[in-house]
Amino acid sequence: MSEAIMKQKRGAGLFSVLQRVGRAFMLPIALLPIAGLLLGVGASFTNAAMLETYGLIGIMGPGTVLYSIFSLLASVGTVIFDNLPLLFAMGVALGMAENEKATATLSAAIAFFVMHKTINALLAISGKLAEGAMPEGTVADVVGIPSLQMGVFGGIIVGLGVAYLTNRFYKIRLPNVISFFGGSRFIPIISTAAYIPVGILMYFVWPYIQSGIYALGDLVLKSGYAGTFIYGFIERILIPFGLHHVFYLPFWQTGVGGSALIDGVMVYGAQNIFFAQLASPSTLRFSVDACRFMSGKFPLMIFGLPGAALAMYTCADTKKKKAAGGLLLSAALTAMLTGITEPIEFTFLFVAPLLYVIHSIFAGLAYMLMHLLKVGVGMTFSGGIIDLTLFGILQGNAKTNWLMVPLVGVFYFLVYFFLFRFLILKKNYATPGREIGDGEVKLYTRADYNQRKEGTSVGKHTDQSAQILEGLGGRDNLVSLDCCATRLRVSVNNPDLVKDDLLRASGAAGVFRRGGGVQVVYGPQVSVIKSELEDYLKELDQG
Repeated sequence: MSEAIMKQKRGAGLFSVLQRVGRAFMLPIALLPIAGLLLGVGASFTNAAMLETYGLIGIMGPGTVLYSIFSLLASVGTVIFDNLPLLFAMGVALGMAENEKATATLSAAIAFFVMHKTINALLAISGKLAEGAMPEGTVADVVGIPSLQMGVFGGIIVGLGVAYLTNRFYKIRLPNVISFFGGSRFIPIISTAAYIPVGILMYFVWPYIQSGIYALGDLVLKSGYAGTFIYGFIERILIPFGLHHVFYLPFWQTGVGGSALIDGVMVYGAQNIFFAQLASPSTLRFSVDACRFMSGKFPLMIFGLPGAALAMYTCADTKKKKAAGGLLLSAALTAMLTGITEPIEFTFLFVAPLLYVIHSIFAGLAYMLMHLLKVGVGMTFSGGIIDLTLFGILQGNAKTNWLMVPLVGVFYFLVYFFLFRFLILKKNYATPGREIGDGEVKLYTRADYNQRKEGTSVGKHTDQSAQILEGLGGRDNLVSLDCCATRLRVSVNNPDLVKDDLLRASGAAGVFRRGGGVQVVYGPQVSVIKSELEDYLKELDQG
């Protein structure tokens, strides 16, 4: 086998692993919107400055029933953010384990406690828990255990390791005397045993890693507006590969995204800083340095992509404008409200990659402009109207400078509309409503599929599941199946057996693959499609 082919296979394997890691991150990341909503609403309506501004002190001030309710909401939101490392440990183990997922999740929680308790014991033995014995910010309270400040990296280390142990040992057979502890029961045992030495290793190694992370964060912060542009560009250009979660997470949740002293506590990570400031009654203005990794999404989601959708609508053939308009309006509203942009982005990604490159450049510029204009609006996950309202408008312009978002946004809407319209017409791109030979490029919905199918059913399923499975090369070709917000994420044995045309016919807006990793874009309904496909696979396996 030639060296070039071996390198290609290694690259494909690495991509497949990174894709699975990014997919595993989605579960704990999916908790952020509800946590942010609870914290945002609770902190907003218990903030003395906001209550005074809107004349609500008498109705919702301290001592009132409403104040108590909103304080409770803020506390519930805070507890999720405070325990994200543990949630990442469990979520990553759940996502990366190929079998015995429930056992892997429980084992990850056990391993997390074991690792941090081991570190705690070594810190106590060495006297490093004494005040001033360690540099500020290097020790933190982790689920009640004073330990090294590892952030979500600690959870990821546990989740990946436990998933590996699960995949390796879930079928292990032990001697008859101890056979009861074989199989899945062996996973929590081996996880406990493994993470004692991991904790010892982290005690010695992590302070050096920590120093490197802080140095990298300092470099990013000192890179100024150019660094913000590069961050925004890379975050958007990675979306087709499904690796954007792997990229932005360290900025949001670790020292790479900066640090800040808030109410006497050192906080690391851009999103953690923002929500700590949101919960603090002493915050007068949100950190722009932290929000530079989040604020740039608002002009894109709320204004830019709707402008692109309008451009595609106006370029549609007259007879097809009504159908294209319904699809594009739905996709635009989804982007504006929830920040789920892939139905629009994948539409022009697959028919006009140049448009996606331009879009990624404008994404970098949006982040840079929000940084330049000192916008301090954070976000949970979406960057849509809901986040802007909670974390910008309700907090007041003095604390967030949120008024710059719509000012820049109107400019973005116009630029996206006129530039995309010009390029679509000039290069005759086959966007929704424009013909491609005898066919049509469109954003498929479930309704479109139901109108097109002639359908026989398999058990309680429509033939969509059968069509998807055939498009993926059949049951024997399928290695693993999962989904993110809008895409099926699949690993296959032989990528040559995957049939893009069948997957598109099943309702997919696009298919992207690299090596054994395949991503099939269905939009926000993908979780239902995944569940139906899993049930269909069970029926096939049962006979």
